[in-house]
Amino acid sequence: MDGKKILITGCAGQIALPMTRHFARNNEVWGLARFSQPDSRELVEQAGAIPHAADLASGDLNGLPDDFDYVIHMAAYMAGSPDYDFALTQNAEATGLLMAHCRNASGFLHAATAASYKNNPDPHHPYAETDPLGDSEQPYSETYAVSKLAAEAVARTMSRLYELPTVIGRINVAYGRNGGLPAILLAMMMNGMPVALKDSAPNVFAPVHEDDMCAHAEAFLEAATVPATVVNWGGDQNVSIEDMCRRMGEQMGVTPEFEYFPVGFHSRAFDSTKRQSITGPCAVSWEQGIDDMVAAYDPDVGAKMIARLMGEA
Repeated sequence: MDGKKILITGCAGQIALPMTRHFARNNEVWGLARFSQPDSRELVEQAGAIPHAADLASGDLNGLPDDFDYVIHMAAYMAGSPDYDFALTQNAEATGLLMAHCRNASGFLHAATAASYKNNPDPHHPYAETDPLGDSEQPYSETYAVSKLAAEAVARTMSRLYELPTVIGRINVAYGRNGGLPAILLAMMMNGMPVALKDSAPNVFAPVHEDDMCAHAEAFLEAATVPATVVNWGGDQNVSIEDMCRRMGEQMGVTPEFEYFPVGFHSRAFDSTKRQSITGPCAVSWEQGIDDMVAAYDPDVGAKMIARLMGEA
């Protein structure tokens, strides 16, 4: 993709920042966020994008242009608060307001979540796009799955209403040099903490590296449709958290300790057939991605992750 005008929301986030950097190499990229975190605006500027501060849920986009060729909507609200009304405004209503503003785009990519699937008791079950949906009761945010599922419905409606070609990508475990769940688990291991997992061992996911996500995003935008296309956004390989931790531990000289609880992240193995028909195969295997992430591990960053996890920062 070259010479396009692209809007990326949540542009300073874990997944969106590498994506902002990727698209800004050959395109005019605008990054929309609240920029409430220290240095977040500077990070987006360094990535080569034009930062634009706005609160999507308010409906006031602060003079944001409406002539974007493509929109990548990565912004999401995820918090421990049980306020469902607020979560629906932040995730669902904000999506509709953004799509109305950017109704003339050639493609809209909405980042959804694998948490929208109803939990299957088989940890090896490969979820397909046609699987039952429901509240998966994520322990980190009880409102997240419900409000993100509502956002999917809004995106589907707006796609039809404005004939806005749309892809809804249900993200699995996204990770890379800029962080993600495996990076958090690595930080826990390096700081002598046990890895807390759901008791339905093994805990199987389809991790997707940030480099592949950048390539996938481009393919999704070019393949966007009306009505919207819903697709699993994960890697080609299903692998357990336990095996990822063992591989990280071997390289860092630590032995992971696992603790299992009734509540936790439920397994999300993926059927990637539909995604591969759009994007082709991933370029980064889970082994390569984990090795790359481990090589970039910064103990100071890891300590900050743990502090946030423990509510100390």
